[in-house]
This record gives sequence, structure tokens and C-alpha cells, in this order.
Amino acid sequence: MFNTLTNVEEGRSADENRVSKIALSKVPEVTLAFWIIKIAATTLGETGGDALSMSMNLGYALSTGIFFCFFIATAAAQVASKTFHPFLYWAVIVATTTAGTTMADYADRSLGIGYVGGSLILFTMLMIVLGLWRFFMGSVSVNNITSRKAELFYWITILFSNTLGTALGDFFADDSGLGYEGAALVFSGALALLAIAYFYTKLSRTLLFWSAFILTRPLGATVGDLLTKPVAHGGLNLSRISSSLIIAAFMICCILFVPKKAGGHPQRQT
Repeated sequence: MFNTLTNVEEGRSADENRVSKIALSKVPEVTLAFWIIKIAATTLGETGGDALSMSMNLGYALSTGIFFCFFIATAAAQVASKTFHPFLYWAVIVATTTAGTTMADYADRSLGIGYVGGSLILFTMLMIVLGLWRFFMGSVSVNNITSRKAELFYWITILFSNTLGTALGDFFADDSGLGYEGAALVFSGALALLAIAYFYTKLSRTLLFWSAFILTRPLGATVGDLLTKPVAHGGLNLSRISSSLIIAAFMICCILFVPKKAGGHPQRQT
């Protein structure tokens, strides 16, 4: 009798701890809607970053400074908040995608590092951040974003992953000769393979999540360039500013009409 009651209490305590962790988490539940909004955010990052640096002629360095300040402000508000706020969360994501666009373009073009060199440097920095996160927190799973330290690692990782994604997108679209449509198909195919691995294999969910998170950025970069680059360069020559506004409106509608629930992704962490 006593053992039965103890087991019930232990089970209840475990459930309460799990619910408490989800309540404390300030990242959204990872669903299909999450990935749709993420791809839209990465596309907005490309069109918005290019709108400031190119259409408004502010240049990569000044545009990077502006977007980085936006990132610091939104990330600070996100970390300081006590609960999950979907619009604030996605504002930080957009800040990382726009800052990532101009940062990668500045490194690749203004500093003359090139797409390959920039990608290798950014990939190395991303691996270092993930390694430090794993060392200090024990896991790089988004299911564990329940402390300020974990959240700081989370946002730094996202900033580097989105910057890396920009460089990868430009490399595949420009240097590889695939063009914007070809590069978009390559990244779409890679994401489809990750989805198959998610449903039909026992690969680490954490590994699959971060792989998909990184690959959505170059997909958004190539789609953004496809929309706004001149027809002579393989684009549709749409306005960067109007394209950015339409994508932003689409994101707002998605955020308004999808469930606003904090959470993580399935287990099998690494």
C-alpha cells in the first residue's frame, strides 16, 4: 500500500516537473507551423537585409550595425521576459536572419573572404558555440531552454546558424552555378530527407532539429534572392521593400492563427 502511494506521488511529481519545464520554456512548440514561420523569417531576413544594405544604399557594415543593435534589443527583452511571447520570439528570429544576411555579405564581399572561406569560418564558430553549450549545460536540445544561460547559448547559436545559412545559400546559388531555383531545390530536398529521417529513423532529434534549423536559412536566402534579383541574374526583380512587407504580413498572420504554446521537440537528446 505504502509503495503504491509512493509510486503515485513520484509519478505525479515527475509530471509536475515536466509541466513546469514546459511552462518555463520560452521557445515555441516545434510543429509544422514552426517550420513554415521559420522559412518565412529566413526569407524576410534576406529581402530585409538586402533592402537596407542595397536598396537604401546603407552598405553592409552600417546595415550590420543597425540589425545587430536590433538583435541585442530584442534578445535582451526575450531573455528578461518570464513567459513565452510569440511575437517577441519571432522578432528575435527575424533580427538574427537580417543581421546574419548583412554580416555574411560583409564578410564574403567587403572583406573578400569569399563564400567558401566565410562558410568554413562560420561553421567552425557554430561548432564551438554548440560545444560550449553542451559542455556547460549537458545538452543542446531546445527542450531544455529553461534558464537564462541556456537561452543565451540558444540565441548565439541561432545567430551564427543564420549567418552560416546566408553564406551557404549564396555559395550554392552563385558559385556552384545552380542558380536560385536550383539551390532552392537542393535545400528543399535536404530538408525532405531530414523529415524522412525524423519519421522513419531513430537518429537524435536534437541533431535533426539543428540540421533542419540551419538548412532553412539558405533555403530562405535563395528564395529571397529569387524574388528580388534582376531577371538577367535569374531572379524575378520584385521590390525588396514590398517583398519584405508581404512576407512580414504573412508571418504575422501565421503567428496570430497558430497555437501559441511554449514547448520543445521530442526527446532522444544528445
